[in-house]
Amino acid sequence: MVVESRYPPTTMCGRFALRVDRHLIQELEGYDAEVDEWIDEEEFIPRYNIAPRTQAPVIRHRDPGLSQSTNNDSHVVIQTMKWGLVPHWSKFEDKTLNTTNARSENLVEGGGMWASIKGKKRCAIPCQGYYEWLTKGKDKFPHFTKRKDGRLLLMAGLYDSVVLEGKTLWTFTVVTTDANKEFSWLHDRQPVFLTNHDALFRWLDTSSQAWTPELSKMVQPYHDASTPLECYQVPKEVGKVGGESSTFIEPITGRKDGIQAMFSKQRQTMQSSSPTKTPSAKRRLESSPSSERTDGQPSPKKQHKMDHGNDSTQPESAKAVVIDVDVPSSSQADGKAKVKGSPKKRKMVNAPAGNKKISSFFSKS
Repeated sequence: MVVESRYPPTTMCGRFALRVDRHLIQELEGYDAEVDEWIDEEEFIPRYNIAPRTQAPVIRHRDPGLSQSTNNDSHVVIQTMKWGLVPHWSKFEDKTLNTTNARSENLVEGGGMWASIKGKKRCAIPCQGYYEWLTKGKDKFPHFTKRKDGRLLLMAGLYDSVVLEGKTLWTFTVVTTDANKEFSWLHDRQPVFLTNHDALFRWLDTSSQAWTPELSKMVQPYHDASTPLECYQVPKEVGKVGGESSTFIEPITGRKDGIQAMFSKQRQTMQSSSPTKTPSAKRRLESSPSSERTDGQPSPKKQHKMDHGNDSTQPESAKAVVIDVDVPSSSQADGKAKVKGSPKKRKMVNAPAGNKKISSFFSKS
């Protein structure tokens, strides 16, 4: 038997999200399907970050070999399975074999490891959306793709079961195809989607036990305009296996700790730190001696000098002269002051009687 080689590193759809109430998974809104049973429901833990080799719910017919009419028309079962298909002929679980995805061209062309599975065991995997990483230089930026209407997406898949060490192991893989033009900027591959009741049950119908031309048409690039998708960048933390947060499926620009929030905080900080003039500061400015009147009249202080500057009744000896001098130290016992450079301190000196020149007070000692 020819075993298909391992997929290249560019294999897509390595993470998806399914963190919703269980009844929403069972209702399958928009697909008109009746879920009879959820097998191994307790094995599934709803998560925003479902990675390969973890458990997830899978939709299939109860009896794959029977016709759709015998299978009770729209009745299906949900079964929790492990992501990463282990073929039924396996003697052990080969963890070096990458069977997270199954390429559509390998299903159409025939042969390979999928030959004995694709005609008999097809399934659908519900999710809120899937993650893909956009490569820019040496860095990678995760993006989340989902339905615009918020309903669950159904990805086409294959499943199988094998008995290992006396226990039945159920596993699945996600079928991928070429990305359509709308999403080719993100990655060259994308999952095959089943967007309505007809597509779902045509895919699940394995009564022919063979791969048909009709199925080959179903695995073409996505082009359902009635069910548009949207894609946006999400936080890098989703890349860590085991990481879990509701922010993983939110646009990074809309997060509380995202770009918009960062700019908002910066604006608030700038506004709160802006200096504001208080009324008291304004009054001090207006009452400053250096302020000038704009009405052409002298300021009150100038007016006071004009009124009293020529008062002949004030004795000349009582007039004070303001001199900028350094305060003499205690060693200057003679009381003489020397004029020095700034900073200067103001000292009041009584003017002596007579008409002595003021410079005579600064004679050198």
